[in-house]
Amino acid sequence: MEVAMCQIPRFRRGFRFQWEPAQESYVLLYPEGMVKLNGSAGAILNEVDGQRSVAEIISNLEQQFPNAGPLEKDVSDFLQEAQQQHWIELS
Repeated sequence: MEVAMCQIPRFRRGFRFQWEPAQESYVLLYPEGMVKLNGSAGAILNEVDGQRSVAEIISNLEQQFPNAGPLEKDVSDFLQEAQQQHWIELS
């Protein structure tokens, strides 16, 4: 299922996103364990607050990382994968 720009991602119940100093990275905690996120995944999920749309998240990231070029495809692909992994829900 393709991610629409107007959709609003939010973390699924039981998932917590946080910076983990011991790992020196963002992690996603859930009852069965933990996922250590790479820098790009951490930057994207750091924008997920249950309020911002996919389009707003992309815009914010393009402002934070102006040298990265257009990010729409990368962010959409990642959010689609995060949804398939059951980390987030899109409404």
